[in-house]
Amino acid sequence: MKSQIQLAIQNESCNSPIPRKSLLRKWVSAALSAQIEHAEITLRFVDADEGQTLNRDYRQKDYATNVLTFTFDDELPQLAGQPLMGDLVLCGAVIEREAQQQGKPLLAHYCHMVVHGTLHLQGFDHLEEAEAEAMELLETQIVTQLGYDDPYLTERE
Repeated sequence: MKSQIQLAIQNESCNSPIPRKSLLRKWVSAALSAQIEHAEITLRFVDADEGQTLNRDYRQKDYATNVLTFTFDDELPQLAGQPLMGDLVLCGAVIEREAQQQGKPLLAHYCHMVVHGTLHLQGFDHLEEAEAEAMELLETQIVTQLGYDDPYLTERE
C-alpha cells in the first residue's frame, strides 16, 4: 500500500535554492516503510544561523548541521493506523558545502539528507556501529533506486 503523505514545505533560507516539492515528495515517499500508511511531515529549509541555534538547543552541539529530525513525540511508539508525524530541518548552506566538498551533485546530496532524516523519523539511528551500518545500507538502497550514486561511495574509497 502506498503511504498517504501530507508534506508541508517551509523555506526560511535566504540564500539556498531548494528542490522542487515533487522531488521532495518522491524522496520522502521512497524512504517511508511500507507499514507507514499515513505521514504528516514538515520539511523546513533554514540558513546556518537557525540551523546552529536548533542544533545547539536540541543536541547541545554549537554548529549548523545538514539535517535535524524532530519526531512528534519520542516517548510514544508509532501506532498502527496513526500517522507518522515529524519535522526535518535542512540547512542548505551546510548541504551545499558538503556536496561541493564531496564532489556530489547538489540534488543527490539533498536527496540523501531527506532520506536520512525520513529514516530517523521512523526510528532508525546510527549511534552504534551495527545501527549505522544497517542505516547506511538502507539509505544507499533507497538513494540508488532513486537514480543517484551511492551517497557513501567517497567514504568507502
